[in-house]
Amino acid sequence: AKLSKHADVWLVGNNRVHMQEIQAHGVTIRRDGADTHYDVNVWCNGEGTEPVDLVIMFTKAYLTHEALEANRGLIGEDTYLLSLQNGAGHENILGSFVDEEHVLLGTTQQGSSRENSYTICHSGLGDTAIGAVHPTPRNQSMLCEIQGIMEASDFPCVMSDAIRQMVWNKLMINASSSVLSGVLQVRQGIVVENPDAFWMCKKLIGDICKVAQAEGLNFQYEEQVERLEKHLTNAPNGLTSIYADLKNGRKTEVDYICGAVVDAAKKHGLTAEAQEMMVHMVHAMEGRNV
Repeated sequence: AKLSKHADVWLVGNNRVHMQEIQAHGVTIRRDGADTHYDVNVWCNGEGTEPVDLVIMFTKAYLTHEALEANRGLIGEDTYLLSLQNGAGHENILGSFVDEEHVLLGTTQQGSSRENSYTICHSGLGDTAIGAVHPTPRNQSMLCEIQGIMEASDFPCVMSDAIRQMVWNKLMINASSSVLSGVLQVRQGIVVENPDAFWMCKKLIGDICKVAQAEGLNFQYEEQVERLEKHLTNAPNGLTSIYADLKNGRKTEVDYICGAVVDAAKKHGLTAEAQEMMVHMVHAMEGRNV
């Protein structure tokens, strides 16, 4: 909605009823008790047939390939694909639709929840980082343009030449305290307040650090434990998407969070037993009666 004030934006979704409601009502963003209304163009899957400059992926990670396949008409020879999704490894899926120069990754600390199909409660206001998996002068120019539109739309945005490090930086939290709070069905602060929960969390952090080092990334175990402890102490009441998905009996993104760590470990001949246990634990809980 905010980007639509500074660019020609189309919202693409697979729920026709929701798309019709957005077409009829626009999008309302609620922040600190104040509502702001935006008129946004919408398409249902497959309705867009002309290539666009940029496709930003916000789907659940396990729907990425399906969403891109359904909307191939939007992807041309010079279309860039940008993932701002949870988890890691998205470049592999995006790279099956465009060449490596047109694959962009990002991570965002913006937070929101949906009140209904067209009303968004905007909570988090952190930075969005974007970068190219394989930097070239052309995609750096595109990233500059994206950054400008983000900043104009009141989204603090930074360009990174080490975007995979930043993606794994967020994965460090998602694949440890976030997934654990989901399995335990508690607010995130409990993970650091409860000694048994924090013991498990540190095992998960250890796996991530070991695998990240093999991936050529720089993470030190003691620093990450301290960082996570500080994060959870400062934001103890947070509830994660995995928490909400498990609570409501929905499929989660665990295969692209903890599963991404497990897959990367196998690639390097390593094991990530705590992360693998968490993958199976979450899958065992999906779809259960609550």
